[in-house]
Amino acid sequence: MHQTLLLCLALMLAVSLLVMIGQRLRIPVPIFLVISGLVVSLIPGIPRIEVDPELIFLIFLPPLLYEAAWFTSWKEFWRWRRIIIVLAFGLVIFTAFAVAYVSSAVMPGFTLAMGFLLGGIISPPDAVAATSVLKEVNISKTAISILEGESLVNDAASLIVFRFALAAVLSGTFVWQEASIDFLVVTFMGIVVGLAVACVFYAIHRWLPTSTRISILLTFLAPYIMYMTAEEFKVSGVMAVVSGGLFLSNQSHVILNHSSRIQGTGMWATVVFALNGLVFILIGLELPVIINGLDGYSKTEAILYALLVTSVIIVTRMLFTISASYFTQFIGRYITVAQRNPGLRGPIVLGWAGMRGVVSLASALSIPLTMGNGEPFPHRNLILFITFVVILVTLVFQGLTLPLVIRWVQPKDLVKRIPEDEQDTKIRLKLLKVALKHLHENYAEESGSNELVENLKNRMESDLHQTKRHLDSLESDGENVAQYNEIMTDIIKVKRDELHRLRSKQEFDDEVIRKEEARMDLEEEKLDHPIR
Repeated sequence: MHQTLLLCLALMLAVSLLVMIGQRLRIPVPIFLVISGLVVSLIPGIPRIEVDPELIFLIFLPPLLYEAAWFTSWKEFWRWRRIIIVLAFGLVIFTAFAVAYVSSAVMPGFTLAMGFLLGGIISPPDAVAATSVLKEVNISKTAISILEGESLVNDAASLIVFRFALAAVLSGTFVWQEASIDFLVVTFMGIVVGLAVACVFYAIHRWLPTSTRISILLTFLAPYIMYMTAEEFKVSGVMAVVSGGLFLSNQSHVILNHSSRIQGTGMWATVVFALNGLVFILIGLELPVIINGLDGYSKTEAILYALLVTSVIIVTRMLFTISASYFTQFIGRYITVAQRNPGLRGPIVLGWAGMRGVVSLASALSIPLTMGNGEPFPHRNLILFITFVVILVTLVFQGLTLPLVIRWVQPKDLVKRIPEDEQDTKIRLKLLKVALKHLHENYAEESGSNELVENLKNRMESDLHQTKRHLDSLESDGENVAQYNEIMTDIIKVKRDELHRLRSKQEFDDEVIRKEEARMDLEEEKLDHPIR
């Protein structure tokens, strides 16, 4: 136990130092951590670390998925829902088919069921790696929104394919009709379980006397309970966490107060940083363990198989995204689509951003050591090695070349968006108008008798005037203080209601709405804890 604790502390310290070095070198963090873990694993005397797949699925996956769902823009997700669903389910299944048939045709003794098992493992891209790379380049919000939306759902699709393929290998039978029906049931019921658990947490937040610390703790417990409840009912824990996270995120303005949001944001940012860092460095550290278990195959043979499979998934994704663009142009004549002429620039970038990561590694490691009859699981070590090479090549090669592809292709945003500073100014203008109207209608008497309230009115009128000009250029005693704070709190509430109304409008991005919400949280925090 003592050694395990020291190892965890050493890994966390290593992650912190490596992230700082990677940022200084301007190398995307996931890529730098994987390479660093790989280099460290080759140093003589370094202890071999074997990752328990249950640790990743149960400890790492729920909070990472929940945090991603929490900060996903529901408007963007709904706008691009068709392409997201096609990529998350259609592309995952298409990739599994391609890998299954190629691997079973090329690798001796590799059955079609085992090919689907491998395909289910390596089919889902890792959006954490992709978005980390995309932050360093000038890329459209549409591409990021589609990648983030795809990543929320594709893990569920791949894990379901993996589960059915594993059952087929273990049992020796596979019925397509039953698998297809089970696929839909597991997905749908996972969403139902996630929403049901989310409603319970909504009720606790909404109607029980929770404090700031309890509220933050509840947000941390929610993804684990969603995931474990769904898995207990043998449905998709991933879909449960994603659906529940999206629901609670959409209700965060109701269930959380300003202090919970301010403190919770910092807590979640630190937790997610630590989990992501540990996962990516562990991927690199796993190489010696995987190579040592590669019995029955020469390293050259295993590498050739791995590079072949890696080429298959890269080419498959590129062909699929480009074909989807042509299909959208065709089907847009008959049904309403988000963009009738997406072109090829965006699909090329989306196709090249298919980097694999933690879910693929965890799935491969979760393959049992033996079959039901006690015999060793066939080709388990080869599947592990291929998975590792796929992750390494797609992360490092595609990750480092993605900025070059973006600069070469120069994709344009498919949606005409108002610049963020103009959105921010428009929102502030609307909120100031609502607040001033509320002040005039409800606190006219206090404005004349309370100097602080009078100053507030004058300041808001001045802010309104200055904000209008800026938008045109782009496009006290204790009793008075208490009364002032009460009025300010009421005005902030009115502004929050207006901000929630604006959240549903397509012209305002969720990121801009969140910035304004954070600004009001800080304003309200000052009222609760004034500087003395």
